[in-house]
Amino acid sequence: MPQDDVRYLIFDVEAVGDGDLISRVKYPKSDFSPDDALAAYRAELIADTGKDVLPPTFVLPVAVAAAKVAADFRLVDLVTIDAPLYRPHAIVRDFWKGWQAYGRPTFVTFNGRGYDLPVMELSAFRYGLSLPAWFNIEDKSYEQRRNRYNPGAHVDLMDLMSNFGATRLMGGLNLLANLIGKPGKTGVEGSQVQGLYDAGKGAEINAYCACDVLDTYFVFLRTRVLIGRLPLDREKQLVDDAHAWLQSRSDEPAFAHYLEHWGDWAPPEE
Repeated sequence: MPQDDVRYLIFDVEAVGDGDLISRVKYPKSDFSPDDALAAYRAELIADTGKDVLPPTFVLPVAVAAAKVAADFRLVDLVTIDAPLYRPHAIVRDFWKGWQAYGRPTFVTFNGRGYDLPVMELSAFRYGLSLPAWFNIEDKSYEQRRNRYNPGAHVDLMDLMSNFGATRLMGGLNLLANLIGKPGKTGVEGSQVQGLYDAGKGAEINAYCACDVLDTYFVFLRTRVLIGRLPLDREKQLVDDAHAWLQSRSDEPAFAHYLEHWGDWAPPEE
């Protein structure tokens, strides 16, 4: 695939707790095993917040799905990185290597600024990767790729739709996907990833991750309509093309699942 064909890289990360790190950092005076440390920390989080969502600092990425999207917003490809092994170090290495190889396309995420990118940045630090093109901290502030208001480097759809946190976007990506007829959450949820991983179900985690990326792609298209970059009739054609692309690959479980829950959006009648 020519590098010029990829202008946007829409991605999602699923991660699991690093029990060994949690044991060393959170409970250095205890005799916790990694599993015990992870269980203790999750219990603390539930007691404090009602949820056991681990912060990006204590996780390892076990699934990264990425959609390659052209400058005209066509879906070019969608892959899960390091399939079928899904090794964290290889996922992180190949993610950043791919971003470079495709000419540093614009990242597109939902809440990627708060979760997905910090996970991938901290993992790059962990594994000794050098990323000067991403950490271009000596450039002018508005040209730095990690600048929150630099849409040429990263479009976080949650930032866009919440006016950078001015309003709370209740329902998140699931809500936005359902508003335009797409599946949203249809089985697996983020809270189940740790259990699936412990059960050796890496393929299921990656399939769920790929479905999230598809939702993000279709939400991204509608936001391009919203900001005036894409006519509504062209969005419909792109959605139809993506539907045909998925049908041609319906032997893949993630795509078959997504098609089973597919819905079409129709404008209101006049």
